[in-house]
Amino acid sequence: MERPSTQLSVYETAYMRVCTSCRRLLRPDEKAVIFSCPNCGQVEIIRCYKCRKQTVKYTCPVCGFTGP
Repeated sequence: MERPSTQLSVYETAYMRVCTSCRRLLRPDEKAVIFSCPNCGQVEIIRCYKCRKQTVKYTCPVCGFTGP
């Protein structure tokens, strides 16, 4: 009887996200919020903790909606 492979991959795919407000790359473990554009709903808006705390504005690239 053959045993199934128990090797695990050390590498996992991690998608680097970019803050919509400040354009900074966000680490996978960093506090950020992700939501759909409140106006069109077609784009994911990603905001880092710092931009949320400082209420930096963001703009949707599809419809041009600007939010706090």
